Amino acid sequence: MKAVQFAEHGDRSVITYDEYPEPEPGRDEVVVDVKAGALNHLDVWTRKGLPGITLEMPHVPGSDGAGVVETVGEDVTRFEPGDRVAVTAGVACGECEFCRHGEASMCARFRILGEHLPGVHAERAAVPADNLVAVPDGVDWEIAGSASLVFQTAWRMLLTRGELGPGESVLVLGASGGVGHAAVQIADYVGAEVYATASSEEKLRYAEECGADHVIDYEADDFAARIRELTGKRGVDVVVDHVGAATWHDSLKSLAKGGRIVTCGATTGGRPETDLNRIFWNQLSVIGSTMATPGEVDDVLELVWDGTFEPRIREVLPMSDTARAHEMIENREGFGKVVVKPDSEI
Repeated sequence: MKAVQFAEHGDRSVITYDEYPEPEPGRDEVVVDVKAGALNHLDVWTRKGLPGITLEMPHVPGSDGAGVVETVGEDVTRFEPGDRVAVTAGVACGECEFCRHGEASMCARFRILGEHLPGVHAERAAVPADNLVAVPDGVDWEIAGSASLVFQTAWRMLLTRGELGPGESVLVLGASGGVGHAAVQIADYVGAEVYATASSEEKLRYAEECGADHVIDYEADDFAARIRELTGKRGVDVVVDHVGAATWHDSLKSLAKGGRIVTCGATTGGRPETDLNRIFWNQLSVIGSTMATPGEVDDVLELVWDGTFEPRIREVLPMSDTARAHEMIENREGFGKVVVKPDSEI
């Protein structure tokens, strides 16, 4: 079979779509005939190399995917051949204190398919049965293969960790990206007033379609100043910041007293200068969030499957063109998710 892979870290030239050994299911695994999968910024970072993570090479990337169950391991009871499934990428040990308290994404040995472990951007992939969710008939493969990572991340960020409620206000940075556009939809769904940033008129209009009440072009305007203006100098209750160093200072400035900033990533760098005086004087909360629990995944994906939430697809490409998909993400081209499909499925 063929799989997207790289044998060393580097620029986009290291990505190939070549022959790769056929997967065999372990006792608790399922082999999935992959129909579609989406990229995340995590794929770019993994390709470049992440500190402290040593991968077995060649490495198959991809944390999002969906397809049809082909074979199952002898201990698998939840799925059988022919079932439609989507991948949820967080792998927990099931035994540590956090797992035993139902907090799988806080697992002491938490890992992510496509980042720490082989991913699913291949014609077929062996995946632990616990990392699959059923996909109803009628859900397009592009939707099923692009929803899990960003919607579970945004759901936990906003509702579980950020405790966003009806009538509160939230600023979503980078609303044109995967997590950003999911967060806008979720915040709108819970009845919050949604402010969103993006870098072009087209992206701002898409953010409004997703549910943003106010949009800010962060390349033309100082978004913190605009937030203070739009809120009568109050600020917002919650800021969703997955950008990192480039936005951190202004994110803190955008918060109302007692506000919460929630972060799940740092695409522009993870060591920003921070303003401790502002944090303690305004009694701000800085909250981290990673992926989601299985129950949270089920809750949010049910709302994707029924059409309440929609992963916006900016492009569908063959897996042989994955380097181009990385380019689109790195250059911030378009709005929403970039999907790749096995060349045999195009």
